[in-house]
Amino acid sequence: MEFSVRIPFVDLLGFRLTRMDGGEAEITYEPIAEHLNSFDVVHGGASMTLLDVVMAHAARSVQTDMGCVTIEMKTSFMRAAKGPLVARGKLLHRTATLAFTEASVFDAAGKLCSHATGTFKFVPRLPTGPGAVNTLNRISTD
Repeated sequence: MEFSVRIPFVDLLGFRLTRMDGGEAEITYEPIAEHLNSFDVVHGGASMTLLDVVMAHAARSVQTDMGCVTIEMKTSFMRAAKGPLVARGKLLHRTATLAFTEASVFDAAGKLCSHATGTFKFVPRLPTGPGAVNTLNRISTD
């Protein structure tokens, strides 16, 4: 399954969307050496990005013609993340403009590595590519 829009940072990390329907999403991730921290485990920023992206896709799974932007996110790290990872996100509640979500990241042994909750604002799908920067800047001023 392909992501519905190109997200350059997600491309760089190599995330693969494996499920997106019914208020749920799943993304797999095989970190490479450049994604690790000084302890030789997945950098927390990469894990947080994985959680953020899977929660956004869980939110969008119920209305794919809309985009969504992160309003807030809280993350807890339970154990160091190593090797292939899978993230599962779930839409908990939705209003006309907001989505309340949660997600977890598991290692290859199925052990919980991190968990997050997040709130997302639904926004009209925006144009991408050259010339779209001014349109994107409008989100932060609304």
